[in-house]
Amino acid sequence: MSIDEHERLMRANQENWDARTPVHVASRFYGLEQGLDPARWFAPFEWDDLGDLDGRDVLHLQCHLGTETIAFAQRGARTTGLDFSPASVAAARAVADRAGLDVTYVQANVYDAVEALGERRFDVVYTGKGALCYLPDLLRWAQTVSRLLRPGGRLYVVEFHPLLNSLGVKPAPGPGEGSELLLRHDYLGGRGPVHRDATYTYTDGPAVEGVRDSYEWMHGIDEAVNAVTEAGMTLRRLREYDELPWPRWPRMTRTPSGWWRLPEPRIPLLYGLLALR
Repeated sequence: MSIDEHERLMRANQENWDARTPVHVASRFYGLEQGLDPARWFAPFEWDDLGDLDGRDVLHLQCHLGTETIAFAQRGARTTGLDFSPASVAAARAVADRAGLDVTYVQANVYDAVEALGERRFDVVYTGKGALCYLPDLLRWAQTVSRLLRPGGRLYVVEFHPLLNSLGVKPAPGPGEGSELLLRHDYLGGRGPVHRDATYTYTDGPAVEGVRDSYEWMHGIDEAVNAVTEAGMTLRRLREYDELPWPRWPRMTRTPSGWWRLPEPRIPLLYGLLALR
């Protein structure tokens, strides 16, 4: 598929995320009106891997409402968020203003981030938790990240595990049934974009008013690792984790961390990737 076709589908995604934004702003899922701690979106190991951020320049790619972005500012980082949705960027600025935090937000496609940010370079580039599936070309993404990092800078990706995206609920044969999870979707990518009906999003709330078409690309962990190393970065750590920050399926149970996991057998639902330029 050509770059032009990728850009067409990503424009459709941008319009869909513009339409999602008011639904998400009002949702209980994000809880913006409740003033919840943004650190709740981070697994404990993330702060260990990121280290001290005080005085560091941190860029959060595909930041959406900035609910994670402001956690970096709270830890003393000079923080920038970038997203392709103008509606999301406007909402993120409002969130940061209410929190009294100095966060810079830039509206741009992630592939245009170098041009959009000018001469700025960063100590940390962070992305994840539902971001990479909206990028058709991970090598191009990794090359962009490498250009955004200072020498010795860190890329940190914390993303939903491809196994999580492969699971689906078994169709219910009758009322009250259908809680069993099966492998229903591809683990590996390579088949091209997957069209989604985004009339309703992953949050609570009403139907989206506007573009309801969304396109995703499946990426295995090997694709992410190879893109990072081919872009000249050095892989330092790869983690797999069996918890999520919200209960994706009813059968999940709360853990002492406040996150959620599936009953036995334990399987990875999230992965963390740390690389150095």
